[in-house]
Amino acid sequence: MTSVAHPVRSRPAGRPALVPFPVVDEITRHCLREEEPESIHIEVRLPGRPDAARLRQAFTEALRRHPRAQVRQAPGPWYRRRYFWELTGEPDPGVAVVTAPAPEPGALERARERCLASAPPLAASPPVRLELVEDPERRSGSALFLTVNHTALDAPACLRVLATAAELYGGRGGSPAAPPVRTAPGGRAAALPGPSPWTPSARVARGTPSERRGNGLLVADLPVPHRPPGAAYTVNDQLLVATALMIARWNRERGAPPRPIRITMPVDDRSRGADMPIGNGTRLVEVPFTVAELASGGRGAMGELLLRTADRTRALKAAPSPPLGYGAALLTAPVVPVAWRSAVTRGLRWAAGPWTSTTLLSNIGRVPYALDFGDAGRADAVWFSAPARMPRGLNVMTASTAGRLHLALRWSKALLAREDGARLLELFGQCLDTTEAVAAGSGGAPEGGPG
Repeated sequence: MTSVAHPVRSRPAGRPALVPFPVVDEITRHCLREEEPESIHIEVRLPGRPDAARLRQAFTEALRRHPRAQVRQAPGPWYRRRYFWELTGEPDPGVAVVTAPAPEPGALERARERCLASAPPLAASPPVRLELVEDPERRSGSALFLTVNHTALDAPACLRVLATAAELYGGRGGSPAAPPVRTAPGGRAAALPGPSPWTPSARVARGTPSERRGNGLLVADLPVPHRPPGAAYTVNDQLLVATALMIARWNRERGAPPRPIRITMPVDDRSRGADMPIGNGTRLVEVPFTVAELASGGRGAMGELLLRTADRTRALKAAPSPPLGYGAALLTAPVVPVAWRSAVTRGLRWAAGPWTSTTLLSNIGRVPYALDFGDAGRADAVWFSAPARMPRGLNVMTASTAGRLHLALRWSKALLAREDGARLLELFGQCLDTTEAVAAGSGGAPEGGPG
């Protein structure tokens, strides 16, 4: 399901068309908190520097070609039963969508901090900002930073808009690469059951936070993990296992009692072409890991864990489900004023805290677009991150280009400090390495990158 599945409500000439908030947008809108900005950060590294004026023109035209990206929240009385997006068609007057700050030392780190510090307001269209950033401490190249309000758009949708801008800027077509195909293995036993859904999930053990507001972020560039030819698991399964092991080891280091780990995983069924539905178009599933699975050691145990994870993720992806589950669909039914539903949603979110998943792993996989900006070159790294809200407090996000894995760890500053993030990054690298030293599983078709 995607946000464009809802009908557009026509209005009198000269007034923007209205689109009702879909489930994901409404739930996110209910749970906004000033101390945890709902911002998506997307960082694209280029070998050269685009011309700022041409980039501004290309990105503005790309927004026109994806009209669902140019929205603002429509005003309304407290007793309204729905929130609505206004489709504006053009950026609002006074909104600087594309900026190019003067080059300065440390510009990349400061741009990341700006992405995390605040989200573009919902009251102004579009809820997206693009910065062209140069750091003189780097010998060459530049970076594009997208800051997005997650209430309106998700990272895959914004990458689609950026891909359109690259096509317009560089003058080259950019048909997305076909996704890898994973064939279900035959002759295998069914996956073992996971932990009971009524068992509280493990929490990421508290580190040494010194602040109470906002998110922290670290990015890394790693080799895509090796996967034996013909293995029945994917790189995405390896990333899930590495994330679970990272948290289990982190918690053991801090003396936290062992509990089952559940990882929320977005599943995106949208096409990647120019007609890709724009908005929040993923659905969320939870991949469970038992205490026993994560405590087992040795090569054979790792192989079994990878195969079991592959079975679980395959079943979860194949099963149809609403974006945030049936409970969220019920909470967003427009039968009472939206302000009442907002209060109920926040209360239920607090009450369900112990059963909230441990962390989120969002893996875009191989970036399907060339992101070729002509004279500025083709993107050689893409990082993205989504808000890390409590009680999870930690998100792991990955994408890959040209055989490299671009990893972002984002955490709540109320849970972890920067040195804690650095330790988690070190643990993730170690745990990912352990998934490479496994003999090929039987059956399945090879898949060349995360999926």
